[in-house]
Amino acid sequence: MFDASQPCLEVKNLVVEFPNRHGTLTALNDVSLSIQPGEILGVVGESGAGKSMTGAAILGLLERPGHIASGQITLAGRRIDQLADREMEKLRGREIGAIFQDPLTSLNPLFTVGAQLTETIRRHIPDTSRTAARQRAIALLREVGIPGPEERVDHYPHQFSGGMRQRVVIALALAAKPRLIIADEPTTALDVSIQAQITGLLRRLCKDHDTAVMLVTHDMGVIAETADRVAVMYAGRLIEIGPVDQVLKAPAHPYTRGLMASIPALGARIEKLHQIDGAMPRLNAIPSGCAFNPRCAMAGPHCRRERPAMVPTSAGQAACWLYQGGVA
Repeated sequence: MFDASQPCLEVKNLVVEFPNRHGTLTALNDVSLSIQPGEILGVVGESGAGKSMTGAAILGLLERPGHIASGQITLAGRRIDQLADREMEKLRGREIGAIFQDPLTSLNPLFTVGAQLTETIRRHIPDTSRTAARQRAIALLREVGIPGPEERVDHYPHQFSGGMRQRVVIALALAAKPRLIIADEPTTALDVSIQAQITGLLRRLCKDHDTAVMLVTHDMGVIAETADRVAVMYAGRLIEIGPVDQVLKAPAHPYTRGLMASIPALGARIEKLHQIDGAMPRLNAIPSGCAFNPRCAMAGPHCRRERPAMVPTSAGQAACWLYQGGVA
């Protein structure tokens, strides 16, 4: 059973591997994080950092032959990383909701949004009658800001705009009142004004329902507007975590500093955007020591020899030898 006194989500020393004929690729390496009820944790980093892979591992949706090699994942005190596929299927939707980048991949074009909502509700809450499920579907559409939900409940996905479809997907994620929502790039395909509406909606619903949210995104603006804390990933490793204001305004890790410096200031006149030299390493070519050391202007011999552990900074934690006296 679930323990309400525990963090909603706790990931400890998670390692995800993909074996192949040439050996084993480590996609996630010793990732640890937690999310409290009602909290939004933003997870950021370049493509290939491991953000979506972390979400997939939590959801039990790793593509074969990928698997969790070590570590553990607990949801409200109950370990879920060792559950059988059938048990995870029951958990998804009921205890863990998901919001993905393209709402059309989450919605069936052959069924009305009402039919899809009522099916989700009745599957995860079996004693719900069809009438009660339909009324809840209408209430969910109203809650996520769909105008005229009594009529729109019988419309098909193609009859909604992109922003409205994403609202429907959020309603689907909330249908069974899950403890945790994994939101993977939920606003990337939307224009700026709709992005603001969706992030505001997500934050309000999170607080109203006391639901924990893991928000995966590359957009620092979305993080700044939505998240309570932020975790920064690089090459499958967690390298910094802390309160969103602290990490965005005074980043500790050189990689996080580079990400923040790459964002142009509003109204500033610059000839060239800042960029981090180099690229994210491939899984079969992750350097020894700190994985970021080939791109880091502050790297020293120690950074190339030994991987730094996560240590306390002024308000969070960072995995960097700058805070452990070992750069030189």
